[in-house]
Amino acid sequence: MFTPKYPTPDTAPTAASSPVTNAQAPAVSPSAAVTPVPIRPTVQLTPGSTLALAAGGGAVVLVVGAVLVSMLLAVAITGMSVAVCAVVLRSLLNAERNR
Repeated sequence: MFTPKYPTPDTAPTAASSPVTNAQAPAVSPSAAVTPVPIRPTVQLTPGSTLALAAGGGAVVLVVGAVLVSMLLAVAITGMSVAVCAVVLRSLLNAERNR
């Protein structure tokens, strides 16, 4: 049940079993240069696209900065309001004890 099941070996002919004669070999002249095809496409950056890329990056930095500053401001306001509530409750409790 847990033993692996191997697939059957391929039945395709190997390269040694089908010899290539000179009549079948393609004729390649030594002066013909073969240019390799790039694997990844190259990106051409023009001055306009560079400017757009810089503007987009700047906009992303500004948006992320505004979000982080607003979150920090929300935490600071919440902390101050909790501190004010604590002072008010402390003064109320002290006023009750003194009576």
